[in-house]
Amino acid sequence: MRSSMLSRLTSFLFIVPYLLAFGLFLLVPIIYGFVISLQDFELLSVTHPFVGFKNYITIFTPGTYEHSIFFRGLWTTIQFVIYSVPLLIFVGLGIAMLVNALPAKLRGLFRTFYFLPYALSASVMAVIWLMMLDTNAGFINSLLAKIGLNGIPWLTDTPWAWLSLVLTTLWWTIGFNMIIFVNALNEVPEDYYEAASIDGANAWKKFLHITLPSIRPVMLFVTITSTIASFNIYAQPFLLTRGGPGDTTRVLLMNVLDQAFVRKDVGSASAMAILMALLIMLISLVQFRLTNRKEKA
Repeated sequence: MRSSMLSRLTSFLFIVPYLLAFGLFLLVPIIYGFVISLQDFELLSVTHPFVGFKNYITIFTPGTYEHSIFFRGLWTTIQFVIYSVPLLIFVGLGIAMLVNALPAKLRGLFRTFYFLPYALSASVMAVIWLMMLDTNAGFINSLLAKIGLNGIPWLTDTPWAWLSLVLTTLWWTIGFNMIIFVNALNEVPEDYYEAASIDGANAWKKFLHITLPSIRPVMLFVTITSTIASFNIYAQPFLLTRGGPGDTTRVLLMNVLDQAFVRKDVGSASAMAILMALLIMLISLVQFRLTNRKEKA
């Protein structure tokens, strides 16, 4: 009995640092942000009167400034999610399969090569791609000029601005998904593929009937994490396009920060952030439920 209690106490002590970090850096800010969203919290004001759900009601009231920037930014963010998430999943899986097909001596090198951009900071990523995509002096447009083609307004016109944001996001973050998929593919028993080869299955059938079912839980994880990451996009449009041309790439987080630190309305900005978090949770839950339903079917 005593040994069992000591074992439980030891296990609990191992997770105490994580619980403290979770409470201090995640749970407390979320609770405090929700409290702020219930106040008329002007950044430069000394008093912050309680207003209940007024900030939320204002966001959902057509014709208000808050309604306009929230739903316009939300639609822009959803567009980016639609454009980027499928590519983040399937390009990541494709690269993982290509890396796994390489000779063993080269796998580590190529894993490092593809993962390296993920280690870069947002500012470094932006500097690299601004040098590549600048309309007047960018490397890509310089190459096009040398072969007699007109330069492309990569960051200043649509749909090129969207294409640039998606491609830079793929280059910057695909290494994470690739590593996750590589580990998942390595867990698929080779016996399955050998048995399928004996039965005459081609590469496509092996992929469809062995690889995908075997890595389905990892696919769910990558889908949810990629969706959350894409919903939280900020660095790419802020540093590369500044939300332009016009407001076409001005995502929700840019509007939230503008509302908080330019208009100084932290209460309204907190309400927008809480609504965004709830939407991300809802979408993740729907993805999880749909995937589980397919597995049971």
